[in-house]
Amino acid sequence: MNKNDLKLVGVLLIIIIIFFIIINITKKEGKTAVVYYEDKEILKIDLNTNKEYTVKGYLGDVVLEVKNKKIRVKEETSDKHICSKEGYIYTNNKSLVCMPNKIIVKIISEDNDLDGVVY
Repeated sequence: MNKNDLKLVGVLLIIIIIFFIIINITKKEGKTAVVYYEDKEILKIDLNTNKEYTVKGYLGDVVLEVKNKKIRVKEETSDKHICSKEGYIYTNNKSLVCMPNKIIVKIISEDNDLDGVVY
């Protein structure tokens, strides 16, 4: 590698680091989770209260756990239990998608600003 290659790599690393800093600074914690079954809103959950919720999915009951302002699928009835392996979500506009049970959990905040606009 010559000097120009090293300069290019350095500039790219700086750009990547700045990008990740901006992404992490602009993350907003959501305050509410909205649960959808077959694209219909069935439940709104306040993430400030630690609690378990049970909703009916396509294959059976889906247990949602709210803990420390985060939400996850704790238990569900599907063959491989993929939904319960996804873990917690807590930032604005993140989703848990449980296709076998046709359940979607989406995090929103009150202001729910647009991330970007495409023309």
